[in-house]
Amino acid sequence: MGKKEKCVICSEIVGFHFKGMEEWGIEGTLCGKCYSKKIDKHYPGDHVRVNKHLD
Repeated sequence: MGKKEKCVICSEIVGFHFKGMEEWGIEGTLCGKCYSKKIDKHYPGDHVRVNKHLD
């Protein structure tokens, strides 16, 4: 079995891989929770962020 990647922000094992936007200046893989937080900060306004209560 291959080595599991870890999120570059929180170090949790990544189940589904996300790549950060160039504007964020983040190199490496993000987990869904950290990606969602970054998207929420990058695109403020009225949009639905699912499972926000789990932060």
